[in-house]
Amino acid sequence: MSISRSIRTPIMHRAVEANGFVFLGGTIADDTSVSMGEQTRNILGKIAGYLKEAGTDKSRVVSASIFVTDLSKKKEMDAAWTEFFGDNLPTRATVGVADLGGSALIEVVVTALKG
Repeated sequence: MSISRSIRTPIMHRAVEANGFVFLGGTIADDTSVSMGEQTRNILGKIAGYLKEAGTDKSRVVSASIFVTDLSKKKEMDAAWTEFFGDNLPTRATVGVADLGGSALIEVVVTALKG
């Protein structure tokens, strides 16, 4: 099995390709002062760019893990999520956490098929 790493940050590679899958590390919004829905839209836009750079796209996302600091705002996240994925919804786990650092309300991790 070959492993390919791309989109390096100071502490990790944003994308790792292994065995036909692309694994994206956790992504938070650039502007964490906005609503849960706006943070989600920003994150998903960034993820679309990372997937493109890794040679795939949002229609190939098979699984996601989502970490949120306030589950009472989950409906905002769900609305942005379904706008982004449409009928190509991946499997998903949403987990409430105490803190994501700073004022981030949400962090998203995805796995997609290459291609």
